[in-house]
Amino acid sequence: MNVTSFFEALAQHHKNNLPFVVYRKPNSSTISCWLQKDVQLHKTNTFTESGFVFAPFNLEEESILFPKSDCMFSEINDAILDVENFEISEIIHDEKQKRQHLSLVSKGVESIKSNAFKKVVLSRCETKTLQANNPLTIFKRLHNKYINAMVYCWFHPKVGLWIGATPELLFKVEGKQLTTMSLAGTKPYNADEPVKWTPKELEEQQIVTDFIAKQIKPYTNTVNISDVVTVKAGSLLHLKTKITSVIKDEMDLKAIIKALHPTPAVCGFPKAEAKDFILKNEHYNREYYSGFLGELNLKQAKTRNTNRRNVENNAYAVIKTQSNFYVNLRCMQLNKNTANIYVGGGITKASNPLDEWDETVNKTATINTVLS
Repeated sequence: MNVTSFFEALAQHHKNNLPFVVYRKPNSSTISCWLQKDVQLHKTNTFTESGFVFAPFNLEEESILFPKSDCMFSEINDAILDVENFEISEIIHDEKQKRQHLSLVSKGVESIKSNAFKKVVLSRCETKTLQANNPLTIFKRLHNKYINAMVYCWFHPKVGLWIGATPELLFKVEGKQLTTMSLAGTKPYNADEPVKWTPKELEEQQIVTDFIAKQIKPYTNTVNISDVVTVKAGSLLHLKTKITSVIKDEMDLKAIIKALHPTPAVCGFPKAEAKDFILKNEHYNREYYSGFLGELNLKQAKTRNTNRRNVENNAYAVIKTQSNFYVNLRCMQLNKNTANIYVGGGITKASNPLDEWDETVNKTATINTVLS
């Protein structure tokens, strides 16, 4: 299948109002898609099935599954997709929403100083009217622009249409190998200046790292933590730590999901107290923003032999079960001619409300670069 026929099939599937997801994992040229054959809404709360999962911020709400058995799967390889040039229209930020967000952040800081919790991630939703709303065109722009992100377009007629480019891995499992990351802190990228991270941002990053290491420890034999590095995601910079481990013999995927999701990077710490504050004070439903999405329990053949012509050795390839989950950040929900853009930031005792507002504006501007 070539690129043209691949996207023609996707467009026809969408025109027929049938569920689908198209995505490309970070630093890959492989674009994959799942086309569900009917409009049935499949759900999971066990995470034992095989397919593609789309889970909300609050796991007490529905996690949607595209079952492997009910979908057609295809993929292509293409580093750059053809897409027409377009004019970016500016987002005009609402002063009332700004005041509301400043008030929300101030309330979060006060709660931290009164020892209700150490960190909370507070978000908002920005709505933009679109001149052009073709979701596959927006996906192509994301694919070309955000090489080191998980870019996707997900649709179910009974749920909605979501598009995003997330830089954050929740975790992946390959056989017994578990890999995850902590990602926190945000600064605009400036090629002419070296980045300088503040104590507040470094503290925020350490909270996330410590939380993840503690949460996965009961399920693993070893936990290895890398040094903190600065990574670029589009026009923004973040602090990142890679965490790897080996899962014990009895793996419970649902237990690991519940242990890690939502992480302090999208919720706060301690998790229960921060989540409760969010649900009571944000005054809107995040739905699938800051939830997670990805491949669930897929069988992959792995071999040590890199020479594909060596048929004898390839016959001994090991079949491993693999899952890849990405936190649903830098995302938006499309509804006819509008885009609901979701952005947030981590709040600690050292947070300044105006700085936090500016951070959400920077994140909105990042997503806006693919909208017209």
